[in-house]
Amino acid sequence: MKAPDVAYARPDSLDEALALLAAHGEAARPLAGGQSLVTSLNMRLAAPGLLVDLNGLPDLTGIAEDGEVIRIGAMTRHRELAASSLVAERLPLIAAAVPHIAHPAIRNRGTIGGSVALADPAAELPACCLALQARFVIRGPAGERRVAADDFFRGLFETAIGPGEILVAIEIPVPGAEAVSGFDELARRHGDYALAGLAAQGRRDGAGLGDLRLVFFGVGDRPVLAKSAAAAFAAGGVKAAQDALADDIDPADDVAVRGATRRHLARVLLGRVLGRMTGEA
Repeated sequence: MKAPDVAYARPDSLDEALALLAAHGEAARPLAGGQSLVTSLNMRLAAPGLLVDLNGLPDLTGIAEDGEVIRIGAMTRHRELAASSLVAERLPLIAAAVPHIAHPAIRNRGTIGGSVALADPAAELPACCLALQARFVIRGPAGERRVAADDFFRGLFETAIGPGEILVAIEIPVPGAEAVSGFDELARRHGDYALAGLAAQGRRDGAGLGDLRLVFFGVGDRPVLAKSAAAAFAAGGVKAAQDALADDIDPADDVAVRGATRRHLARVLLGRVLGRMTGEA
């Protein structure tokens, strides 16, 4: 199939991009890396009247440390995350996740902002942002605002980004010296969407882990923060966390796999990731 006819604009500034979105309303869609949107166009699953190309806006790119925060421009590509020594040193959870994102051709063009704004429930980076307690910087007609990751993901392909707004950056607090992270996913083939995945962030607390955030992806309509499993782990260890996971996730059957299979895979991942984080695996 071929994409429907669509108008195209490549603004030179963020203000111009916002003006185009405001003028065209729901008919306009921002275009970042295009790795999901262009596919949707070609399959006739999306038919916007205007594509507003953000690739000419250098203010939306780059990775920088500002005090206790790492700021990543929304148009920063996956390959730039993978090549960044700052990400490797300060945000090892993201560094561990990026190689699992699709394939090199996708990582060359895909952007972190496009990934989190799409909010695919099987994507790696939304889960990492939730585990790391990121804040999303959103610019719109009313100015700039910040939304915590806990409040950003609203449902299947649904976020807190409102009409006429653009995600401009992700701000991630720098984990402390005792921080420890873990990441893993299970897919039929490397590069396929995960049947289940886990992004975890915590801190070493004696022989255990404190401030543990366990975020599963591929098991619901959004990344899922498994609070019950984290609390159970603090009280009773890995087996207790696995048993409590049923209170956090309830995957539905779908055309790819049964919900019971996803639950089993999530339990397996939980054991693996916590074992590595505590040095017991």
